[in-house]
Amino acid sequence: GNEAEALAAMRALLAERHAQIACVIVEPLVQGAAGMVMYSPDYLRGLRALTREFGVHLIADEIAVGCGRTGTFFAWEQVLGEAEAHRHRGPEAQRPSADAGHWPDFILLSKGITGGTMALSLVLTTDAVFNAFWSDDVSRGFLHSHSYTGNPLACAAANAVLDRFDAGQLDANRAQAERLARAFAPLAASSPRVTHLRQRGMILAFDVADAPPRFAEAFHLAARAHE
Repeated sequence: GNEAEALAAMRALLAERHAQIACVIVEPLVQGAAGMVMYSPDYLRGLRALTREFGVHLIADEIAVGCGRTGTFFAWEQVLGEAEAHRHRGPEAQRPSADAGHWPDFILLSKGITGGTMALSLVLTTDAVFNAFWSDDVSRGFLHSHSYTGNPLACAAANAVLDRFDAGQLDANRAQAERLARAFAPLAASSPRVTHLRQRGMILAFDVADAPPRFAEAFHLAARAHE
């Protein structure tokens, strides 16, 4: 709820130090390690505008929030207008240009891209960034950017995951997210200890007042027992 304040602070930082800042890295919509902090796409639209204004690259770390976890394949799609997001979906998708709307300069994916079955990570970037180091001249190449890549088994797992999305996995995720919302709503309503219930797609979190030691572990084990 303090997106405007955060953008003002970011503007002040970039105005003072943009010449020393190579990039800004952000987890779109949900800051996982910060305690599942969820925030508005409006902040990301403002952040994209600021990084363009000051000539700083913007990196969207979607390792945890990408691949359908927030309700869209890229969490960043929720930053875009629907028309722009639609142009970049499906087999007939158009490639975003280097200055296309609100897209970031880099998107990072991992974990969900193989369904958690194999270790694989991807860095997606603009033509402008890619061409800056692509060359047949080894003196210009970014030789240590990807010296061990393309594991066939991991890539096959990723292709299988993408096939699932082509077959409608996002619809299944959204239906599951609705079931989660219905299942947890009574818990928040009935227990005064459960506070700040929040959800973004398949990511749901809540706080527990006066939680005993190792509560999260015990809750997880109890939930698994009821699967």
